[in-house]
Amino acid sequence: MRAIRVASAALLGMTALTLSAPAAVASGGDDHYVMSNGYGVLPATVAAGGQVTLQVDRVVSGCRGSVTVSSGAFDTVTVPRGSSSAVALVDRYAKPGAMYRVTFSCGGLGAVKDLTIAAVPPPVPEPYPVPQGVRAGEGGTVAGFDLQEIGLGAALIAGSLAAAYHFARRRGGADAA
Repeated sequence: MRAIRVASAALLGMTALTLSAPAAVASGGDDHYVMSNGYGVLPATVAAGGQVTLQVDRVVSGCRGSVTVSSGAFDTVTVPRGSSSAVALVDRYAKPGAMYRVTFSCGGLGAVKDLTIAAVPPPVPEPYPVPQGVRAGEGGTVAGFDLQEIGLGAALIAGSLAAAYHFARRRGGADAA
């Protein structure tokens, strides 16, 4: 009875492991595409006419020779042996909003990454306004004021002085009595 339980558990575990693991190798013609660990396209979204950096992590990918990188978005580029990256110029006429397949090939094995062409070019920032300088020469003069403003200011000052005098005189008389 115990042997049946152990065998069932082992079979169930193997089935779960088989169905949950991603396919590491998918055959397609002569090349075999492995999981794309160790390869990268930076940035993953670029405007038509821009540049992308094609990266190869030699330790993770296991590739020791030169790497050939091809795509419909740019000409074929080779990352030489001993180098970890190369730069590719994206075609000016690449279709905006399209996703292109980037294929890395090294010794019969390869990887695939996606490159997206930006749908709209980024907005060009507007230049800052040129400062015109300070308006000087009017400080302390009557320029720029009209007679109503001057009269109103003078009336406020006279009123506050009169109120201060009145209250000062009133206190002085109350204290004497």
